[in-house]
Amino acid sequence: MIDILQPAFMQRALLAALLVGVAAPAIGIYLVQRRQAIMGDGIGHVALTGVALGFLLSTSPVWTAVVVASLGSVAMELIRWYGRTRGDVALAMLFYGGMAGGVLIINLAPGGTTADLLSPLFGSVMTVSPEDVTAIVVLSGLALAVSFGLRRQLFAVCQDEEFARVSGLPVRLLNLLLAVTAAVTVTVAMRVVGLLLVSALMVIPVAAAQQVTRGFATTMGLAVGMGVLVSVSGTATSYYADVPPGATIVLLAIALFAVLSAAAPLLNRARLRARARGEEAPGRKDRAGEREGEGREAAEGVTVVR
Repeated sequence: MIDILQPAFMQRALLAALLVGVAAPAIGIYLVQRRQAIMGDGIGHVALTGVALGFLLSTSPVWTAVVVASLGSVAMELIRWYGRTRGDVALAMLFYGGMAGGVLIINLAPGGTTADLLSPLFGSVMTVSPEDVTAIVVLSGLALAVSFGLRRQLFAVCQDEEFARVSGLPVRLLNLLLAVTAAVTVTVAMRVVGLLLVSALMVIPVAAAQQVTRGFATTMGLAVGMGVLVSVSGTATSYYADVPPGATIVLLAIALFAVLSAAAPLLNRARLRARARGEEAPGRKDRAGEREGEGREAAEGVTVVR
C-alpha cells in the first residue's frame, strides 16, 4: 500500500480526494435538509460554462468556474425569491443554459473542442496539478468555515425559514451564502468526481448517514466520515484497478448506502430494546424506593397519604 504514496501525482490526488470528501457532505447536508439535493447538478452545469471560459481566456478553469458557478447560484436564489418562476424552473434554466454555454464557449476557444470538457465533466483526479491543489485547499477551507462556523444558523434556515426570520436571522443573506458555498464546493469536487457526478458525493453520504443516525450533528459527522472513506478508497481503487475515479467513488458511496439501509432496521430494533430496558429499570427502582420510603415513614409513625 505504501507504493501508492510514492508518485507525486497520487499524493496530490489523495489530498484532493480527502478535502473533497470532507467538504462535499458538509455542504450537502444543508441541501438535503432544504430538499434541494438536485441543486448540485444545476450548479455543476453552470460551472461548465466557467470551465470553458477558462479555456477561452487561457487561465485557470477552476477559478473561472468558481466565479460563474457562484453567479449562477445567486441568480437562481434571486429568481426563487423575486420571480414568478418556481424553483424547479430556475434549476432547469441552470441545467440547460450552463451546458449550452459551456459547449458554445469551448468551441470559440483557440483549438478548443468539446473533448476538452470530458475531464471536468467526469473527473480526472490523477491529473491534479500543484496549482489545482492550492485552489482546492483554499476553496475547501472556505466551504468548511461556512459549514461548521455557521452550523446553527444554516440549520435553522434550512429547517424553517419563517421561524428563522422571526428569530432575527438574516435569512436571505444566509441563503445566498449557502448557495455560493455550494457553488464553491461543486467547483472543488470537479477534479475528483466531475461536474456530472458531484451531486452524488454531496447527497449520498448524507442520505446513508440518515439511515442510522437521528441528530443533525451526528449525521453531519458520520456523513463527512463516509465522504472521506469513499473518496480516498475510490481514488486508491482507481490507481490499482485502472478505472475512472469519479465513477468508482460514486459507486462505493451507493454500496455504502445500500449496506446501511439494510442494517438500519436491525439498529432501530436494538435501540427500541435498549430504550425499553432503560425505561423498565428506573420504573422498578422508583417503585422499590417508594415501598422503602413507605416502610420508613410507617416505622416513624408518619401517616402516608396516597
